[in-house]
This record gives sequence, C-alpha cells and structure tokens, in this order.
Amino acid sequence: MAAKMCIVLLLFYAAFNGLDTHVQNEVTFDQLFSRSLVNKRDPWDFVYSRPLRCFDMVATEGQFTFTSDHAHPNCGVFFIGEPNEVIDIELSTVDLDCGQGDILKMFDGWILNGDIFPSSLDHSLPLSERYVDYCAWGMAKGLFRSSQNVAMLLFRVHTARKGFSVTLKKRLNPFPCNIISQTPVGSFTMVTPHQRRNCSFSIIYPVEIQITKLSLDQSQSNDVALERPRSDCAESDDFVVILGGSVIDTSKMFPVTDLCFFLDSQTQMKIGCDNTAVRLVASGKYINSVSFQYRLLERNELLKVKQNTVEDFCSLK
Repeated sequence: MAAKMCIVLLLFYAAFNGLDTHVQNEVTFDQLFSRSLVNKRDPWDFVYSRPLRCFDMVATEGQFTFTSDHAHPNCGVFFIGEPNEVIDIELSTVDLDCGQGDILKMFDGWILNGDIFPSSLDHSLPLSERYVDYCAWGMAKGLFRSSQNVAMLLFRVHTARKGFSVTLKKRLNPFPCNIISQTPVGSFTMVTPHQRRNCSFSIIYPVEIQITKLSLDQSQSNDVALERPRSDCAESDDFVVILGGSVIDTSKMFPVTDLCFFLDSQTQMKIGCDNTAVRLVASGKYINSVSFQYRLLERNELLKVKQNTVEDFCSLK
C-alpha cells in the first residue's frame, strides 16, 4: 500500500509540555492496525490483559500494563473502538516519578505525525481541555472518556521498573461524530440532529467512496450527484465535503468535492490518498445525515488514479 502513514513517528504538539518530537520505535500503521484487530476478543470472554509496548494500538476491552525495562523518552498508545463507540480509560495503578520528569497524559483523539484528529475545527473542546495530565491531577481524574471512537495515552518513563496499568472499556454512542474506521471496507451513516457541529468519518486507506443518501436542509434524496466545489456550497450552511490527503487533520486535507444539492446520479469516486474523509458540516437548524459506502482500491486501480491525477493533492497541506 502506497506509503500509507508508513514509518510514522509521533510528533507531539507543544500542548504536551516537553515531549520530544520523536519516538524510538518505528512501526508502520499497517502493523499497528493488524495487531489491534488480531487481538480483539469477544465481549463474553474473561477480562483480557496484556503488556503494553512503548508504541502500541489497542482495539480490545481489557486491562493493559506498561512496565519499563529501561528509559522510554516518548511513547504513545492509540485506542480505537467501533464507529458507534466511545472509549473509557481508567487508571488502575500508577508508579511513576513525576518529579523526575515522568509523564502520563490521556488525550481525547489521536496525534499522529504532528497532526491531530479530530481537528481543532471539528472538536467541541479547545485543545487545552482535550487531555488530562496524571502528574497534575493524580488519580482524581483517573477515569477518562473520549468524545469519539479514538483516544490516546502519551507517556514518558525515565527509569526501569516504573509503569502503570489502565482498563479500557467501550460505551455506545447514539450519535457518533468524528470517527476513524478500523477497516478499509464498510458503510456508515452520519447524523447531526439539530446540532451545530462538524463531523468527519476518516478512512486511513486509499478507497473508492460512494455517497448513497444525503439529507440536508430538511430535504431528502436517495440520488445525489458529484459536482466540483462551487459558490452554491460556499454560501450554504449545511453541506458535505469529500477530502483527500496524507494527514489525519481534516483541516489540512484537500477538498475534492462539495455536496449541497441533488441531481439524478450517485456520487462515486476513487481517491488514492493515504487518508480519505467524509465531512458533514451542519448549522444546527436541521436534522442532517449522509450515508456512504467505501472499499479499498486494488493496486492496479491505485496506479491508474495516480497516473490520471493532474495535481498531486494528496501531498498538499
């Protein structure tokens, strides 16, 4: 797969006070996703537990423990649930030396390669309120709930035999907003019931995407058309944008097309970027929804897409 978020290094934002701009472990995002899916367990199993790596991904409910065998200057654990779930992270035990510079923070979203999901434009909280610092709050804020199906632990441990344990649980979210898909194939419907907000569904794969149903401004249609962005949508308060790019921050992705009206054919297009996103912008005046399905591009399809693209918007920021 074409350089899909590969050999990504955590570049933590300055908001995390002192975390360096790299981690020691180089791991592809494909490897992280495959590990997380292989380790999923049925909900009726006994409590699942395993050690955490410095750079890890977790998609399973259970208890997870990190114990350092040497200094780990910058580490990150990505948590992900199903699209209609939110993540609960509970600190079970913590044995860190905050006075010596150890760090343990929970973040509402993901930080990947210096970019943030959901972006600051799409999240209801300012960046400063999206993380909880154990060294500042202690166990008083030991239970953390994400706003979407992804969350993250950021930590630094300076000495051996130090660490922590966390318990991961998932809760159903009746109106999911800002989602990262675990798989390169599927379908989904995003709904914003009288809510003034931006919601994105992000697929970290090159995919073919098809909009199958669109409901905006109290109008409904099962047939929607593909149109390039034009002034009609620029003047609309409620619309859908299909984005492509090499980053997870939707505010830095390229707007491939806007949808805010209906014609007689379906919207279907192939986007050969590392990341594809469907973004629903809602004014809060109506019950808006967009339904879509997506599938991974085959290698030959991906090559054709890249050959036929005049401008490489995937690499734009």
